[in-house]
Amino acid sequence: MPEGYSVKNLSEVEDSAPGIGLGDYQQTRFAQGDLEADQTGFTHHRINAGTRVPFAHLHREAEEVYVVLSGSGRVKIGDDVIEIGARDAIRIAPGVARGWEAGPDGLELLAFGPQVEGDAELIENFWPQ
Repeated sequence: MPEGYSVKNLSEVEDSAPGIGLGDYQQTRFAQGDLEADQTGFTHHRINAGTRVPFAHLHREAEEVYVVLSGSGRVKIGDDVIEIGARDAIRIAPGVARGWEAGPDGLELLAFGPQVEGDAELIENFWPQ
């Protein structure tokens, strides 16, 4: 392949969810390595229908943009819970926690942001019971 670009089908990227404790909730494909991206983080998420990921995360320095490809659900951003669906784009600033909940058809998302080593922080008990 010529230098300057790369092409990869997301279904060919390894599902990392089982190895990071998310296998019961979703598929997670960290695609930046497969695409040889140096600066842009890129992840494909498929959250199982009717599932709420039990924890949230935030980034101390990185801004992220999520794009809903298909399905519907809710995103909890800080204290706000927002209904989302196909083609919604969501920007989340550094320092703001986010968590996902899929609707009856599941929730498929793309996440984009800069690659900042050691920037993520997990937050337990994010959703109210």
